[in-house]
Amino acid sequence: MTRRESREQAFALLFEKMFNDQPVEELAAAATEARETPVSAFAMTLAAGAEAHLGELDEKIAAYSVKWRKDRISRVAMSVMRLAVYEMLYEEGIPVSVSINEAVELAKKYGGDEDASFVNGILGSIARESSENV
Repeated sequence: MTRRESREQAFALLFEKMFNDQPVEELAAAATEARETPVSAFAMTLAAGAEAHLGELDEKIAAYSVKWRKDRISRVAMSVMRLAVYEMLYEEGIPVSVSINEAVELAKKYGGDEDASFVNGILGSIARESSENV
């Protein structure tokens, strides 16, 4: 399984978590049972890591979502950004540009017309702030 496919699995778990507040491990087990396709180790690392830092990730996203309350952001965009911000902050060895590009592609595939540009703008701002603080 490619990293892109694993990110898509992690996104699906985080998206499902917005509707069903179970631990991602339980959501992954249910998904595996239903589809007979196991969730990759990389997807589990990303989804569980994002889950462990949800409060911090949401604060970071909210800080750059000027004029947008969390409840106004689509669930697709929020799930994609949680995944990408987690990668950007906690996963060493993954270039920030890759995390942003993968997030934009997920937003294009699963989101509405404006989700991809919104996600790109927020993640770009977070990336610029993070690089200034290094």
